[in-house]
Amino acid sequence: MNQNSNSVTKLLNGTLSSIKTVVPINYQMEKPRILYEEFFLSFGVLVGITGDIKGKLVFTGDPTIFEAIGEKMYGMSLEGEMLLSFSGELGNMIAGGMSTKIAESGMDIDITTPTILQGETTLSGYKQALAIAANFENIGFMNTNLLLD
Repeated sequence: MNQNSNSVTKLLNGTLSSIKTVVPINYQMEKPRILYEEFFLSFGVLVGITGDIKGKLVFTGDPTIFEAIGEKMYGMSLEGEMLLSFSGELGNMIAGGMSTKIAESGMDIDITTPTILQGETTLSGYKQALAIAANFENIGFMNTNLLLD
């Protein structure tokens, strides 16, 4: 990635650290991969990033992944509006943790309110993008996509 790789590394490491703190499930991270064109999703959460770095964090996966994480965190099944609300809050908690980690390194960033993405959606219009998949034990994959403007 051409854009200040040190800042991107801090952002990525802050996000991964935050996932580890927020989600109480063992997981394995795959290697980051560069996205060269738009990507498609059917369910996810988008959180904007402003400040020294501008872009978006997009967490994607099957709704059952978010449901299983919510059940593990809260001890009850989440469906319908509760699942949507939880998914947005999960994205907010991870992005908030990332933002705090980044601030500790001296960078100035903030996050926006999470937006739920449902249905066949195409995301494009970013300059650079990285994707990393977390394989949560006995649950499946949640993808973290870092889209830089």
